[in-house]
Amino acid sequence: MKKTLLINGKNYTVDVQENMPLLWAIRDVVGLTGTKFGCGVAQCGACSILVDGKLIKSCSTPVSYGVDKEIFTIEGTSENLEYLREAWNDGNVPQCGYCQSGQLIAATALLDTVQNPTDEDINKAMSDNICRCGTYTRIRKAIHKAVELKNNNS
Repeated sequence: MKKTLLINGKNYTVDVQENMPLLWAIRDVVGLTGTKFGCGVAQCGACSILVDGKLIKSCSTPVSYGVDKEIFTIEGTSENLEYLREAWNDGNVPQCGYCQSGQLIAATALLDTVQNPTDEDINKAMSDNICRCGTYTRIRKAIHKAVELKNNNS
């Protein structure tokens, strides 16, 4: 069945089953491969995206959920994501990098709702995203750095 998905401000028509996970529609049908497959059961966060501003795990969310909504992936651009990308690079955050697109999307969701998060806010917001390399301290520092960059440019 054909459906239109609005991903990063652009419409994509996909001919897929309604229950196909959004992850596979985004990666395999649309071709935006930045969102990663990690566990397949919504536990690791590698597949994190925003749907109407809400952080979701795309590996367990059906395509039907994304119809008539705004989907935002790591390939998208937003002010908060750009500051986070800069801070991530400055802080040399990733090691293997596999989880980082999900980490960045989760951090974007946080900064979209909390302007100056505390360590506790960050820990809570990022708790559903697993980093097998254990770069949590660098992730937390980078989120604080992104806030600093944003405040300095406002």
